[in-house]
Amino acid sequence: MPARTPAPLLEIRGLTVARGRAVLLDGVDWRVGRGEHWAIVVPNGCGKTSLLRALTGYLTPGAGDIALLGRRYGESDWRELRLQIGVVTAAFQASIPPAEPALETVVSGKFAQLDLWGRVTRTDRAAARRWLGFVGGAALENREWTYLSQGERQRVLIARALMARPRLLILDEPCAGLDPVARADFLAFLTALARRRRAPGLVLVTHHVEEITPVFTHALVLRAGRVVAAGPRARALTGATLSRAFGARVRLARRGGELRLALGGPRAGKGFAG
Repeated sequence: MPARTPAPLLEIRGLTVARGRAVLLDGVDWRVGRGEHWAIVVPNGCGKTSLLRALTGYLTPGAGDIALLGRRYGESDWRELRLQIGVVTAAFQASIPPAEPALETVVSGKFAQLDLWGRVTRTDRAAARRWLGFVGGAALENREWTYLSQGERQRVLIARALMARPRLLILDEPCAGLDPVARADFLAFLTALARRRRAPGLVLVTHHVEEITPVFTHALVLRAGRVVAAGPRARALTGATLSRAFGARVRLARRGGELRLALGGPRAGKGFAG
């Protein structure tokens, strides 16, 4: 009897979200296989927030299916499934008490609850310390949220997401607000995380192709709630697909595994693709 093919980490079919006459997502199909790391490239107002809210069970789509590890939303307890998807987003920051120590913020990830008020065990605290150390934040344990830099906050939020040992980790514009040095350091950390044994599948949401390091194997390009391209990175990320997404002619440079985007100008020449 042939071995059964394992279910993908995530599979979305025909996902549609509308509010009034506005269609926020229009028939989105997307499949994240095991061992894949994805970049989602989006212009402003493309439906990214609706997609993330639907994936985490905070928004009910009008049509379509979402399955995580082969279990469909609507047929399984979404509160349990949500623990399998870690999300790092600036939207969480306003809900974290300014005086909350970093260790407490990390512990809250085990319960997918911000401003945690439940009982915390010594085991929980020990696990939170390990994750803080893993993200390079061991020295931040007792520092209050209000005194953390943007880069430190991102690391704490990643440690928080990893507390639940998710199978998929979504990073929503994690480099926003970082200076160039902090951004380079953070992207190097993501590369190390992706290469870690039993690492979760990573999904990087970004406006900037420069943040898509070689460790990201696939890309999803969206515009106005629709899929422009989805698949292996080299095929999905081209000057043509990005021009369609951003509504302007762009050139995509590929050099040494790094990507650069330029607006307009002459047709792609040496060292440029798409």
